[in-house]
Amino acid sequence: MPRYALIVDVKKCVGCFACRVACQNQNSLPAETSLIRFEDHETGKYPKVKYEVLTLQCMHCEDAPCVPVCPTNASVKDKQTGLTLVNPDKCIGCRRCVVACPYHARHYVKETGVVQGCNLCLSLLQAGQEPACVSTCLTKARLFGDLDDPKGDFAKLLPKAKPLRPDFKTKPTTLYIFQA
Repeated sequence: MPRYALIVDVKKCVGCFACRVACQNQNSLPAETSLIRFEDHETGKYPKVKYEVLTLQCMHCEDAPCVPVCPTNASVKDKQTGLTLVNPDKCIGCRRCVVACPYHARHYVKETGVVQGCNLCLSLLQAGQEPACVSTCLTKARLFGDLDDPKGDFAKLLPKAKPLRPDFKTKPTTLYIFQA
């Protein structure tokens, strides 16, 4: 069984929003709702200023704090993929998972009355394709793969990839490369 993961190379991201638009389109989200959030960070002093764009979404944590707080078991860890998912048929829109997520990666969608989070485009994965955010990334800052597959470009980058906030102790499988 695969353990799906996403690597985001922060140095390659230019903040073009292609991943966000692809995600919104794939998930039929209204324009004001996005499962990918952008944060920009400036460091240094003129003339040596560095600018980075950080994309944030569901971290698909192995110890996902959003799962145990759900009163209807709508938030689950999928045993087949390792993804953290929301079952919209069980979700009552209480938003406990939204509050529990330390990454602020769950979103209440008013139009549907349920909470939604990134599912790494599970329908595309089941069809043998990559998540929409990965396939549309113009700079190849996003890479998708299996944590247990020792071959390929994804496996080569895994040693450089780190969790965004290891202090949260959630064991995320969305990982980041911060240095070239």
